[in-house]
Amino acid sequence: MNQDELLKKCEEMDDSSVMGACTVLLEMMEKKKAEADEDLPQTYLEMAENLKPSDVSSVLQLALKIRESGDIKDPELKNAASRIIRAIEMS
Repeated sequence: MNQDELLKKCEEMDDSSVMGACTVLLEMMEKKKAEADEDLPQTYLEMAENLKPSDVSSVLQLALKIRESGDIKDPELKNAASRIIRAIEMS
């Protein structure tokens, strides 16, 4: 499934397991002080605390960047990003 198909699925989604996976990733990004997107209007923790179904596509884009990034080496972050992507694919 390509990125555009995943983003389209996000727009129609209201799955609590995906929301939970998004929250875990954002909290982990904050805890590990990881940087993947400088253009965010909030901190990762603020995003996690205020997460709405409409934010899932933004977190998906972040997860895709993390999974493909050569700069981010942390396996926990890579796994959390992959979990979000798989959850969306399977929904």
